[in-house]
Amino acid sequence: MRDPIKTKPVLFVFAILVFMLCACGASKHKFSKRDVKGAQNLVGVAFTKKQLDTLYPYLERNREGYDSLRTYELDYTVFPAIKFDPLPLNFNPKPQAGFPSWEIPTDVELPNNKSQLAFYTIPQLASLIKHGKITSVALTQFFIDRIKKYDGILQSTITITEEMAMEQAKKMDAELQAGKYRGILHGIPYGVKDLISVKGYKTTWGAEPYKNQEFDMTATVVEKLQEAGGVLIAKLVSGSLARGDVWFGGKTKNPWDIKQGASGSSAGSGSATSAGLVPFALGTETLGSITSPSTRNGITGLRPTYGRVSRYGVMSLSWSMDKIGPMARNAQDCAIVYNIISGKDPKDPTTTDYPFGFDKNKDVTTLKVGYLKKDIDKDTSKSKDNLTKALAVFNKMGIKMDSLELPDDVPFNSFDIILRAEAGAFFDDLVLSSDVDKMVEQDQSSRANSLRQARFIPAVEYLQANRHREVLIAKMNELIKDYDVIISPSFGNRQLVITNLTGHPVISIPTGLDKDKHPTSITLVGNLYDEASILLLAKAFQEQTDFDEMHPEGYMD
Repeated sequence: MRDPIKTKPVLFVFAILVFMLCACGASKHKFSKRDVKGAQNLVGVAFTKKQLDTLYPYLERNREGYDSLRTYELDYTVFPAIKFDPLPLNFNPKPQAGFPSWEIPTDVELPNNKSQLAFYTIPQLASLIKHGKITSVALTQFFIDRIKKYDGILQSTITITEEMAMEQAKKMDAELQAGKYRGILHGIPYGVKDLISVKGYKTTWGAEPYKNQEFDMTATVVEKLQEAGGVLIAKLVSGSLARGDVWFGGKTKNPWDIKQGASGSSAGSGSATSAGLVPFALGTETLGSITSPSTRNGITGLRPTYGRVSRYGVMSLSWSMDKIGPMARNAQDCAIVYNIISGKDPKDPTTTDYPFGFDKNKDVTTLKVGYLKKDIDKDTSKSKDNLTKALAVFNKMGIKMDSLELPDDVPFNSFDIILRAEAGAFFDDLVLSSDVDKMVEQDQSSRANSLRQARFIPAVEYLQANRHREVLIAKMNELIKDYDVIISPSFGNRQLVITNLTGHPVISIPTGLDKDKHPTSITLVGNLYDEASILLLAKAFQEQTDFDEMHPEGYMD
């Protein structure tokens, strides 16, 4: 038996240590009135000492609430109860004609140089498969081999889904042999940005903390493409947590100039499509991540209206701003893919059932078109000459254009609060666990830094920014409601910020190369739920030019 006299000092010391540990743990969550006083400077308010004294107990209760919230787990698929609605008051969507029966040409032949297949359009590849000139298995293997050959340079791919792809390709060949044809995507390979979940494969979000992450679900957009006969061959690079072109494995390159990044964050989709590693890909956009890599890599990118395409099974960056769209060789390929992936999804509460379509036979000269003359005149980028030449092409096509100006009497500097606050909420566990420290980029402009600072955005300011967003929606609707299309520079103006906040659809189309042999583009903006008009004008422009048929050198070996 132990001597109680000798035991008591040990117990006493142990008790003191426990007390100190508990006290340290508690103090970690405590704050003083001096802290509150100093915090006023951060948010721009000034209360009296008496007011702060009365506030303090309330703030303590708030803090208890925050701590309580963090003890409950939230699945990544849970949306906030407050949902963004892009519709202006008294909004009436333009009529839609539905989608056409896509024409599959009958005169397409296999090229003598097989590498040329890499730059065929969807209808051309569909013709080869439907008429038995190539099998889906052979075409799938062709593109997988291209990824393996060139991705060491481009770093556009995170995972090749080879086993699943070959199974799907064999199935498509067997069905075709049996007389079952699913449509224009039957047996055609494609890739998706690695924010999009695919059961049985990792979904890394391009970030070090998630590089081994796997979900027991397949995103709705992938299910729709598979049902249409598409063959998923690759999960393509997303910049880390949907920012830029840097990911945990390196930096995705622009195939036109590998000294240059592919831009972000749908960097892999842009680079791989441009270099002919996939015929088309899916990207996501919150604030330029389809239009930017489409421009940088010289391809066509469609960002549909907010809510047009389901985001179920896709990482959220901003619940009220994220969109999914196709990145492809040309506008018609984008229309084909958009046809398949759009529509209401009960698994995504933001999706809508407004009519959609694309009338490829409509007279393009009947469209009412405006252009942002002030923004175009002020453009000082290397793409200015090609922008001016593109306007001349539209004039030659018989398109009459009115000069328009974007709204400018709104607090643009405040709107970034919305994206950053919502991203901070989605990735709160990452920040609180300190796993955010594992991300590759940690500088001032990094996603890691952006997520940390989100904790200092007051809820009041987030809501105020959304109230001003409602004003912006009304102003943008007033500008565009009497037009079908607005022509805009792709960058260097407020269009990109405005349309991502209001949810309007845009399409980025190539306009050639600048003096440095880098691709340039122009952007067409449409009314909410009227992708048809921008697709029609983009298709007509591409029929008058050959910019969409250009591809980088060095990928035809």
